[in-house]
Amino acid sequence: MHQFYTFSVDDISIFKEKVLKLSSIVNNFCYLDANNYTGYPYSSFGSFFAIDAIHTITFSREDKNILQQFEVFRKAHQSWLFGFLSYELKNDIEYGTLYSNNIDGIDNPVLNFFIPKYIIKIEDKKVELGVLNIDAVQEFETLLNQAEQIIKTASEVKIKHRITKEQYVENVRLIQEQIRIGNVYEMNFCQEFYSENSKIDTLETFRKLNELSQAPFSCYFKNNQNYLMCASPERFLKKSKQKLITQPIKGTRKRSINTIEDNNNKQELLSNEKELSENVMIVDLVRNDFSKIATKNSVQVEELFGLYSFKQVHQLISTISCQIGEEKSFKDIIEAMFPMGSMTGAPKLAAMQLAEKYEQTQRGMYSGAVGYITPKGNFDFNVVIRSILYNAKNQYVSIQTGSAITIESIAEQEYEECLVKAQALFEALK
Repeated sequence: MHQFYTFSVDDISIFKEKVLKLSSIVNNFCYLDANNYTGYPYSSFGSFFAIDAIHTITFSREDKNILQQFEVFRKAHQSWLFGFLSYELKNDIEYGTLYSNNIDGIDNPVLNFFIPKYIIKIEDKKVELGVLNIDAVQEFETLLNQAEQIIKTASEVKIKHRITKEQYVENVRLIQEQIRIGNVYEMNFCQEFYSENSKIDTLETFRKLNELSQAPFSCYFKNNQNYLMCASPERFLKKSKQKLITQPIKGTRKRSINTIEDNNNKQELLSNEKELSENVMIVDLVRNDFSKIATKNSVQVEELFGLYSFKQVHQLISTISCQIGEEKSFKDIIEAMFPMGSMTGAPKLAAMQLAEKYEQTQRGMYSGAVGYITPKGNFDFNVVIRSILYNAKNQYVSIQTGSAITIESIAEQEYEECLVKAQALFEALK
């Protein structure tokens, strides 16, 4: 069990930079940063670091009963766990019904968690170091003093579009045909922007992205040769004792430096029937997901159409919660809730089947979730959106963005929404 000690730091910003550099000399690293975003319901920490691995658990897409095996591992160790659930975990949850055969240039595991050697919690100006024994405090200080920025040779990143705008528009038309005949009501349709034979400085890219977005669920994650640079504004799921909270996003408008125009964009978003109906559909979907595991009459919509503004975009976020019995396991919860409704559609299963048909790229970590689990079984996970994925071995860069397609969607506007969401990601790679 990790014990936490107050760690003396003169300048937290400089300290964070030094700790980030440790990612260059370890295989497993996770940094979660709330960016001091105020007012987000159920925010609970400033930032978290998980550094180096004592134990790891990884599953590939060939493995079966993944969540059951992970549950055995978690109960055996009763420790802090940091890691991710890939979108492709859906295939094991819905074994025999869902599959993934599209292009995958990143090649991440389906599930990957590690028990860190060192944990750092930063809240306001308080810094705590979590270690397994007191001797590790001195070991960490020595490691921190050795941390050096490894000079990486960065090449120009030439972004390509996996599908053309014309192909995108045609696919939206085909999806709307599926809506007309009643197979789905709404589907989250994603597209990939990618670069091959590219060398990037992942830390510098993350710094730029984090500065551009300052999102409340930002993350820098390293798993051997695979990297995630994430500026997510969305929480997937949080468990606090017997309470579960999910906060799906549906509804986006870009920010403007002109105050009047920016306010107009906010008001237009709040009054746009299409955006509001999309949000309601997903709220109903997650209420239904919650009903599979919630105690009777405990599912509540705590906030509907909450308007939250970030550096790049305005978003409509709804907050839904429920209570669960003590007998419900992590496996039970994830099987009921994953993948998140905001990244699938309604009905969820049919939407995921159509996504496989009309998208060209496996989503992998995109549309998945990154977060942590405490020794007591509480957890907090984001939704992996607004993210850059990089496989250093393959020198492959991947960005995916999506939007909700309904019968009222205008394909050209949905395409532009994808570009708005990708704007900060493109800028971070320059």
